[in-house]
Amino acid sequence: MADMRVELCGISLDNPVIPASGTFGYGWEFAQWYDINILGTFSFKGTTGTARFGNPTPRIAECTAGMINSVGLQNPGVDAVLAEELPRLGKCFRKPVMANISGFSIEEYQEVARKLSGSSQIGWFEVNVSCPNVHGGGMAFGTDPKAAEKVVRAVKDVTDKPVIVKLSPNVTDITAIARACEAGGADGLSLINTLLGMRLDLKRKKPVSANVMGGFSGPAVLPVALRMVWQVYEAVKVPIIGMGGISCAEDVLEMMLCGATAVEVGSANLVNPCACRDIIQALPAAMEKYGISSLKDIIGGGHQK
Repeated sequence: MADMRVELCGISLDNPVIPASGTFGYGWEFAQWYDINILGTFSFKGTTGTARFGNPTPRIAECTAGMINSVGLQNPGVDAVLAEELPRLGKCFRKPVMANISGFSIEEYQEVARKLSGSSQIGWFEVNVSCPNVHGGGMAFGTDPKAAEKVVRAVKDVTDKPVIVKLSPNVTDITAIARACEAGGADGLSLINTLLGMRLDLKRKKPVSANVMGGFSGPAVLPVALRMVWQVYEAVKVPIIGMGGISCAEDVLEMMLCGATAVEVGSANLVNPCACRDIIQALPAAMEKYGISSLKDIIGGGHQK
């Protein structure tokens, strides 16, 4: 029988499949489609200190084998998440959830983490220092090793829950950022966030997105994500959540061989609301096909000589 269990920063998961932040809301929205307890866990919508409307529309541009989004961290704010979203989620999800947090200052990251840390529903923090769709925050912290390290230390100061840092691919050397986050006390890393991209509307002769640029994601970015997870696995000791273009069970296995302990599925959820369920259900057959009895055994297996 296929053993899909993994352990992420000391917390056991039934399987390594995690819907990515920004593609799964606060979870309860997807419970109408299937029992979301089949998931390893999920990373909820990026949450800031106060409510954000996000960027002006249009926010989405379609691409070959992917999409560009510039939503801009639209969310109700941390107080509303605690008062409304988490209680609603508690009615349909029995497992610890991953809290994705963001901010426009170190103090905001810290305050959001402090407030959420008191919730027993939160298992891990995923600290987003890599959003390409906002100005003055997000990716501004994730492209500077010293700034990233400061954010990690600030969040670690206010919580004893595992802190996982979400890294940007929009850097010259992702391993430098990874090492800085590890030095700051990160318990894990997740990568990659979206690549910076854009499309133009030929009829209007202007950018499709009102924000001009946005985050490119989808199957086309998988090779880049695999390469970066491979590099980071060789650079740090902490566990990695791999993401970027994953859309099937075979992609999960490939990402884990590169060094991922778990994986996040993003854009596929926007095409098929049941994508994560389908991937989990397909994993045992894929494992059997490639002679894998336990997923734990293949983490980083591609590096073995």
